[in-house]
Amino acid sequence: MVDISVVLVDDHVLVRDGIRALLEDQEKIKVIDEASNGIDALKIVEKLNESVVLIVDIRMPEMNGIEVVQEINTTFKDKDIKTLVLSMHDSEEYVVKSIQAGADGYLLKGSSKEEFIKALSKIASGDKYFSGDVSGAIMNNFVKGGSTTISESKQEPSKNPFKLTKRESQILTLILELKNNKDIAEELKISKRTVEVHRFNLMKKLNVKNVMELNNKAKEYNLI
Repeated sequence: MVDISVVLVDDHVLVRDGIRALLEDQEKIKVIDEASNGIDALKIVEKLNESVVLIVDIRMPEMNGIEVVQEINTTFKDKDIKTLVLSMHDSEEYVVKSIQAGADGYLLKGSSKEEFIKALSKIASGDKYFSGDVSGAIMNNFVKGGSTTISESKQEPSKNPFKLTKRESQILTLILELKNNKDIAEELKISKRTVEVHRFNLMKKLNVKNVMELNNKAKEYNLI
């Protein structure tokens, strides 16, 4: 097994503590950081200078796990960050959306310790891992003509070339209505700091420096 650095992202402290305790028994796996929400996870990723496997829950405050995975595969695609979605949900919707966002693996929280370690090892080595419990959802979507392959999931959708998340699209619209961060935060019932992070990411993704440039590019690519 290769040496594996791990970042845990889950809004439940007990869950993080349990995973950390499980992983600390492994000689070549090290938990280097933790986050309780998606925004904090992205702050950690931004500062990383090493290869890691990000173990992320789906349902979290601020930004859900699928949005985190998508953000990493766009904004931080030059970093060697692998993502393993760890969830209690085996529904087709969650599994397929995770794959489309670029997740390297999907594992249920009820999986055994052995399967968990196996998934981490494969993902850290550059492979993909999806537990047998969710393979049915993948196959079902494939039979219906959906996109589930990893190569397809990383292609840029024509109607969203910058791969904006749903929240980013909401905030983009409000920014272009000339609303300030405080007003946007109140309207969306999120923190002002969260709005600031999304605004920064929007400017970075669209490669613009001000609202006028943002407006022009949004119109050019039909983002609003």
